[in-house]
Amino acid sequence: MLEIKEEELKKILPTDGPSINEVKKYLKKYNDEYIVIKCGGSVLVDNKLFDIFIKDISVLDKLGFIPIIVHGGGKRISNKLNELGIKSNFIKGLRVTEKETIEVVEQVLIEFNSEIIEALKEQQCTSQTINSRENNIMTVVQENTELGFVGTPTEINKSIIDKIVDEKKVPVIAPLGLDENNQAYNINADTAAGSIAKKIEARRLIIMSDVDGVLDSNKKLIPEINSQSIKDLINDEVVTGGMIPKINNCLDVACNGVKGVVIIDGRKNHSILFELLSDKGSGTLIRQ
Repeated sequence: MLEIKEEELKKILPTDGPSINEVKKYLKKYNDEYIVIKCGGSVLVDNKLFDIFIKDISVLDKLGFIPIIVHGGGKRISNKLNELGIKSNFIKGLRVTEKETIEVVEQVLIEFNSEIIEALKEQQCTSQTINSRENNIMTVVQENTELGFVGTPTEINKSIIDKIVDEKKVPVIAPLGLDENNQAYNINADTAAGSIAKKIEARRLIIMSDVDGVLDSNKKLIPEINSQSIKDLINDEVVTGGMIPKINNCLDVACNGVKGVVIIDGRKNHSILFELLSDKGSGTLIRQ
């Protein structure tokens, strides 16, 4: 971890982010440990939120942290498919991906991956693309025949991530993988991020989405939950629909080598910085 003087911190940190005194307390907490950040939802389509996200990643990089980005792209994919007159069908929140669809999905995600790389470059943050055509790290099998070209990761090539990090670059990973025949598959971004976090034994997995975190029956944010309280929330139907697989995926990651998984609201300014570098955090921390 870099030794950073207070004057330098003032230059690096945004004025509307966590205070310098708070930040100083947390600088050593994540010393030399991987932090996987999955970004999705509004962050990927709202220019203002996207800019804040990019700046926050560059702040973490300048502070000496090791952020690893896994991005989604569902809304962009839907827009592109609509343009081409291809209907989007979903089963339990997962996009049915036919032969013609996977080609569009791959193209959109790779293009978007490049946009993130360029945006980071403008913030003096060097990064490296990881997708199905360049530096592929995910070997997959078909999730099921109904979904078509949707894959489940069976293997993650950690050495590629390690090499990129050793070169002082931020890995930017598209949720795409290849099967044994080099056929590209779409992967749910939460699933991809979870598989990667487990393989590299990340200190944290941060899931950025369009919700505050996990809410109780009074719609109040629950700051921290564990496996038992998650079961109770699902049984009592407080947590329903698409939130169930999201939370179960987070719990699986928390039970398999990742010290903490957190769901945060990407629509809030500097939510990543407040989560990692402040006393209050921002969102719901999920532990074993």
